[in-house]
Amino acid sequence: MARIDFEALAHSYAGADAAPESYALKEMTMTWRQGGAYALLGPSGCGKTTLLNIISGLITPSSGRILFDGEDVTHLPTEKRNIAQVFQFPVIYDTMTVAQNLGFPLKNRKLAPDKIAQRVAEIADMLDLTSVLDRKATGLTADAKQKISLGRGLVRADVAAILFDEPLTVIDPHLKWQLRSKLKALHRALDMTMIYVTHDQTEALTFADTIIVMHDGRIVQSGRPADLFEQPEHTFVGHFIGSPGMNFIPAEIDGTVARLAGQTLSLATRYPSIPAGTKVELGIRPEFALLTHGPDGLRVQVDRIDNTGRARIARVRLGGCKMSVTVHNYMTLAGSDAFVRFNLSKIHIYADSKRVESAHG
Repeated sequence: MARIDFEALAHSYAGADAAPESYALKEMTMTWRQGGAYALLGPSGCGKTTLLNIISGLITPSSGRILFDGEDVTHLPTEKRNIAQVFQFPVIYDTMTVAQNLGFPLKNRKLAPDKIAQRVAEIADMLDLTSVLDRKATGLTADAKQKISLGRGLVRADVAAILFDEPLTVIDPHLKWQLRSKLKALHRALDMTMIYVTHDQTEALTFADTIIVMHDGRIVQSGRPADLFEQPEHTFVGHFIGSPGMNFIPAEIDGTVARLAGQTLSLATRYPSIPAGTKVELGIRPEFALLTHGPDGLRVQVDRIDNTGRARIARVRLGGCKMSVTVHNYMTLAGSDAFVRFNLSKIHIYADSKRVESAHG
């Protein structure tokens, strides 16, 4: 187990002399604490896998350093880093039994057979694999094979970190929650540093203590799941976290007043002056915007109301801006005219996509 530090780390597949904007991974300095459960979250092409491969040693960064417990491992090969990896498609030895698969990393390190058997039994119990230890791996279900792959990563007690690269992609949806819950329980039991790459916010939110949201090769926000939902520091985080994502409405801000599509809204706090030419937006999550009959709110046009099973979501237009807002179960509409009332304490203001601190922080 190890603390991992990035020092001014960056990478370009075109070489260190490439233009900075073309870098797959823009310069970053950060720390991964020992024993932390992290999720790297973002869309395809944002740099998640590049970052993971730098940690594992599959890629040498174009610039900067990577340290394990203070030791520079930037140029060390994968086999020297004591890293365990679990991939999207499990690599299983079908001719071996489940027990032999789990014990293979320990056998390679020439551990005593009794020590191997003891550790395999412990990991199999954690993963609910005890009943199939003597079975050949061939013919097992996809989720069972992924459990074996996971077990091979966990069986070594001395690993610096375990890296997961979208490990549940090929698993049936109804089994994913079981494996996510199992992985979370294993993290608590083993106190290992785990870094989990995914584009699925549900996987990230249910596994990680700390979520790192990536966009265009940059880390745009890092924090607890609640922090990312309640206070997105970048409009991308607001869009990406939540279903539906945060609403962003073009706005003019003057102290405690916001002007939105020709309508005026009094804010709960004062905002500093924002320079002319800045793109200014008001952000509000659908959960904190309620459709009403008015008139205490902003006038909107209702396009439709969707019932998601757990909530009713109205798709509305405020001027030319489309929004998603919450609808009470008992509310009915006669026509398309309605009003939206915001929870003023849940409003955020963004300037050129970055959150603006109010006068009260």
